[in-house]
Amino acid sequence: MEKSLKSVAVNYGVYLSLILVSFTIIGYAIDLELLVNFWLVMLLLPLICIIFGIISSAKAKSMLNGFISFKQAFSSYFITIAIGILISTLVTFILFNYVDQEAAIILKEIVLEKTVSLMENFGAPASEIEKAMIEMEKQDTFAITTQLKSLAQGFVFYSIIGLLVALIMKKNDPDAA
Repeated sequence: MEKSLKSVAVNYGVYLSLILVSFTIIGYAIDLELLVNFWLVMLLLPLICIIFGIISSAKAKSMLNGFISFKQAFSSYFITIAIGILISTLVTFILFNYVDQEAAIILKEIVLEKTVSLMENFGAPASEIEKAMIEMEKQDTFAITTQLKSLAQGFVFYSIIGLLVALIMKKNDPDAA
């Protein structure tokens, strides 16, 4: 990939990371429940990531006079996403493992409460709820292994979307032999 395409992807990745890190810091400062809000964490933030990846691919395509290979489109998308979520994950890891470990404990309690409530609303038996709580209490949400596993799952999810974006963005130059 040309240097200018990489720089576009890197720039958009940094912008994306600023948004994701800002969300984490604002949620941390204002109300920890924002960090476990379903609509924000499972819908809005992934949508923002995908939009940034699409914008990065579109910008790369426009830099190439409207023609872009599948590889260039995917690379532009993926570099943007990777930088954004890597920096965000690193900040989250540092914040909840070194800066304020107590906040990590509070977040875990909030997640446990929300899970119990959700399971009760779906009519889960008390024994199943208790099993789920025991399993969740064993997990260290902010441990490096948990964060790396989550990061890998995120890369797989965003890569699948990125492949679709690259397929849509791809346009071969008919003048190129």
